[in-house]
Amino acid sequence: MDIKDLLEAAQQLSTSELEYLVAQVLALQATRRAPHLSAEETALLLKINRGLPEDMQARFDVLNQRRQNSMLSPEEQADLTRIAEYAEQMAAQRVVYLGQLAKLRGVPVRELMQQLGIPRAVYV
Repeated sequence: MDIKDLLEAAQQLSTSELEYLVAQVLALQATRRAPHLSAEETALLLKINRGLPEDMQARFDVLNQRRQNSMLSPEEQADLTRIAEYAEQMAAQRVVYLGQLAKLRGVPVRELMQQLGIPRAVYV
């Protein structure tokens, strides 16, 4: 299987499955770049790569699609807002974890993000 086949297969994944795949690929990449990670680094990488719980991601995807089609009820809008706020909290916590990992490795956060293949626009 080549990269093109992998990308075609990835296109068939749900959003939550794709996020899980990306997290696993980033963890694999980090392991290859630094094969002897400490327990603390490993724990931080797992936290950095954690996505929304699968059921919450699925609900978000449905609600977001309904929002795009202007079909949300007030209750659904409140639910979508709640999930989005939770995702924002997770993103803010990821920045903290990135800072901790960068400090552990003695590199600036942006350099760490480059090492991990995290686009700068995602967090900083």
